[in-house]
Order: sequence, then structure tokens, then C-alpha cells
Amino acid sequence: TYREARTQMERYKEEFIEFMVESQVLKFGEFTLKSGRKSPFFMNAGGYVTGTQLRKLGEYYAKAVHDNYGLDFDVLFGPAYKGIPLAVATAMAISELYGKDIRYCANRKEIKDHGDKGILLGSGLKDGDRVVIIEDVTTSGKSIEETYPVVMAQADVEIRGLMVSLNRMEKGQTEKSALLEIKEKYGFDARAIVNMQEVVEYLYQRPYKGQIYIDGTVKEAIDAYYKQWRGHGGIRAACRKRAQEERGIGMEEKVYKTMSGAGATCIAVGVVTLVTGVVSGILMIIGGAKLLAGRTKILF
Repeated sequence: TYREARTQMERYKEEFIEFMVESQVLKFGEFTLKSGRKSPFFMNAGGYVTGTQLRKLGEYYAKAVHDNYGLDFDVLFGPAYKGIPLAVATAMAISELYGKDIRYCANRKEIKDHGDKGILLGSGLKDGDRVVIIEDVTTSGKSIEETYPVVMAQADVEIRGLMVSLNRMEKGQTEKSALLEIKEKYGFDARAIVNMQEVVEYLYQRPYKGQIYIDGTVKEAIDAYYKQWRGHGGIRAACRKRAQEERGIGMEEKVYKTMSGAGATCIAVGVVTLVTGVVSGILMIIGGAKLLAGRTKILF
């Protein structure tokens, strides 16, 4: 049912949040981002360093890609450098979980002029390939500005979408959220396994393995950060969507009950109408016949 599916999805996200924290990939403090912004939290996929962590990470990405884009595509592209192990791990997980082989591709920062020359690692790209791009996180959208022309320069491909692990839900180059800007500028969706609103809701004052990662002080710092950097179509839109979904769960049962009651009533009314209609018709025929009989007597 919808309720069960949503519960499973919520637990899936909670497990991923715990996984990021436990792997020390998501941290809270004071950080300077690539965009130059001063942030009270930082997510670094380079922190996944063990085989077990990469296997689990690939499974999370594989499930997210499957749920958001399906498996009707050909290539996973991981931008150098952090995107390379993400693409490899996700391609392996898709094969393991869904039994489908997806090629992986990545780019080099420097073009190689010997051996397998060129800018690409893994599979090449060819005309008609359908591509899903894999990244760790998008803050301002600058990374996709570098990745998009590299991919499109290789062949006439179709980019199905971008998948990141964490949606920071902040503004990009304009007042809009970075992921929304990507959608509007490049024409493909940008999705995330979890967003920062969900992270804050789950970890705020909630101990995980004996430690509270988001206490009142950290929460205040995050709130202050979003007063400056929150993007339109970001956190507020997610909150509205979440509230609508919550209302939808209760409404679903009410609608089913209302529909059932209305359906039964319509059937009953229909039967009564049919019966009374037949009886009325018979009475009208009899009455008409009597009138004709009376008219005949008068005329003759």
C-alpha cells in the first residue's frame, strides 16, 4: 500500500543518514565550501574508504537511481574525482540488485596522451547513449557546469538525470535552489537520496550511538545559514510537499470509505429506480389502454 511504501522509504532515508554520520562523511562544525560559502555542515563522499562502506553506498545509490529514473539507460557517468568510485560502486550494485549491466564512465582532469589516450575512463560514450550522472553533493551547481560540456562533447547523448546523495537545498547562481536551476538550465532532473531538511529533522536532539550530532547550537547555526543561502524551491517546497503527503495518507482512507458508501448508495437507488420505473410504465400502458377504450366507445 501507499502507507507501507512510504514507511519503507522513510526508513531507507533514515538508514542512509545514520550511514553518513557513522562513516564520518557528514560532519557539523565550521567549513569553507568550494563555492566559498561558510557552512555549519559538510558532506564529503571521499570519506567512504572501506570495501564495506563502498558496497553499501553503491546499494543506496542504485536504489535511488532505480526509484527516480528506472533502469532504462546505458551509462553511469562519475565526474572526476569523487564521482569515479561512486559510478563504479553504483554500477556494481545495480548488477547485483537488479541483474542489469550498466556501463560506467568517468573523466580525467588531464587529457592522457599515451596508452588509452583521451579524457575518459571506463566505457566510452557513443551517439544515442542514455546517461545518468552520479555526484556526491551539489551546492551551487558549479560542478555540473564543468561536467555537462565534458559529457556532451564526447557524443550525441541524452542525459536522463543527476543523482546526488545529499541535497543541500540552497540557492545556486540565482535565488532558486541549485537543483532547480539545473533542471531549468539543462532540461534534466536532479534528485537526491536525502535532503538536508530530512537530515535535520531526523538528527535534531536524537542520540545516535550515544552522541547527539545536531543539538540546539548546531540547529541555530543551520537555521542562520539557511536564512542567507536557502534557495527557492528548496526547503520550503520540500516542507510543503511533505505536508501534502502526510495529509494524503489520511485522506486516502477517507476517500476509499466515501467512495464505497457512495457506490453502494448509487446501486441501491438504481435498483429502486429500475423497479419503480417498470411498474410506472406498466401502469401508464394500462391507463392509456383504458383511455383509448373509452374514446372508442364515445366515437361509435
